[in-house]
Amino acid sequence: MARHNTLGKVGEDAVCDFLAAEGYAIVERNVRIGHLEIDIVAMKGIRLVCVEVKTRSKDCGLSGIEGITRAKMQGLIRAADAYVKSHDIPFEVQFDICLVCAGHDGNIIDIEHIPDAFYPPI
Repeated sequence: MARHNTLGKVGEDAVCDFLAAEGYAIVERNVRIGHLEIDIVAMKGIRLVCVEVKTRSKDCGLSGIEGITRAKMQGLIRAADAYVKSHDIPFEVQFDICLVCAGHDGNIIDIEHIPDAFYPPI
């Protein structure tokens, strides 16, 4: 597995632990719908939460938020819509972003959680 894939998995594992400690129930990970993906699907209260995780190494110079483009948000919205329809889910959907900073050794330094990071257009 490539280093960036390993780092991404470490970040997603850490985010799952973080979210669980915050009261989120992890439902699924790495959900693929065609060519689209939802990193983490969770429940928080009566909301289905689709979480995008961006993990960066400490010295990469990017926070991860740069990777959350308009196209990325649109893809996540389309994936969430397909997921909700295919599972007949009656809950409101929330989109969260988690930015993870990791050291070169793979240890997690920081997790920034942005709940309700964006809203799909009506």
